[in-house]
Amino acid sequence: MSAGLHLRLAARAGKLTGPTCAVAPGLVQANLALIPAALADPFEGFLRVNPAAFPLLARGRPGVPVLPELGVGIDLRRDLPRYRVFRHGEPMADPLEITDLWRGDLVPFAIGCSLTFEADLVAGGVALRCHAPGKTCSAFDTHLPMHPVAPFGGNLVVSMRAIHSAQVPLATAITRAHPMAHGAPVHAGDPADIGVDLSRPIDGIGLNDIQPGEVAVFWACGVSLERAIAHAAPDLAITHAPGHMLITDLRATAQIPANP
Repeated sequence: MSAGLHLRLAARAGKLTGPTCAVAPGLVQANLALIPAALADPFEGFLRVNPAAFPLLARGRPGVPVLPELGVGIDLRRDLPRYRVFRHGEPMADPLEITDLWRGDLVPFAIGCSLTFEADLVAGGVALRCHAPGKTCSAFDTHLPMHPVAPFGGNLVVSMRAIHSAQVPLATAITRAHPMAHGAPVHAGDPADIGVDLSRPIDGIGLNDIQPGEVAVFWACGVSLERAIAHAAPDLAITHAPGHMLITDLRATAQIPANP
């Protein structure tokens, strides 16, 4: 059994219910969005004009809860540790599975996630205080607008990792080599420059302090999906809960430069 399938089955059985940071080193993790078919084409258009936030890994068929190109036996209704359900753009619940909510018009979209590149950061020598089982990076709202495709729009959400100042160029080079996991940072330095308030992490989870010698480094984040869904306000949409990703069978590979 592959490591990815083992973790998906653990989620399906209710044994993996927490954030997926550091639980699947070497595997691609994915954000999930389930969008009504009537909005699926403009939603894909929105993803494609915002590639840093939404590197599209796969699009499924309406009402079919599988993405075979991402892994064996995937059941999108049960294989994430936790989901987030939106009604008319408002978050309503964070269930462990969504079998009872599944509809024949829901179109699955899998989008790359920055948790994919964290193992390469650590292997490359970048110290991460947020990379361990039970820990996770934090996400924040910004004042940076995404490119709209009606009815989808909103401001970018970013993930933040505290990086030692001397390692910021290395972290940038390593993550640039992962374009399907958001790629290079969108900002490093003063959080206020992009409208981030470090005292207000989304959902109140994750690392949000900067220690002496560290720099706040920000990457585009798939939680931006939530802002796009709020903007469009479909009658039903479902995503992953922040930090609770779909673990795929795909291998995460990148070439780490010798002299970044």
